[in-house]
Amino acid sequence: MRLRIRQLRVNKGLTQAAVADELGCDQSLYSRYERGLRSLPLDAAVRLAAYYSVSLDYLAGLTEEPGCRNN
Repeated sequence: MRLRIRQLRVNKGLTQAAVADELGCDQSLYSRYERGLRSLPLDAAVRLAAYYSVSLDYLAGLTEEPGCRNN
C-alpha cells in the first residue's frame, strides 16, 4: 500500500526531519516509511492523519476525499 505521507509533507513545505520530530522518530526511519520500506505503525498513522487534518482512509489512499467523516 502506498501511503500519501510524502505528498502531504511536500504540500505543506515540511522536511522529513520536521515530521519525524512530530512522530518522535529519527529522519532515517521516517524516510523508510515514506519509501514503503517499513510499515507505518497504526499509532503513527493516526498521529499523522490528525497532524495533516485528513482521514486515515485518505492517508492510506483508500479515498480521494481528504476530510474526516462522522457516520
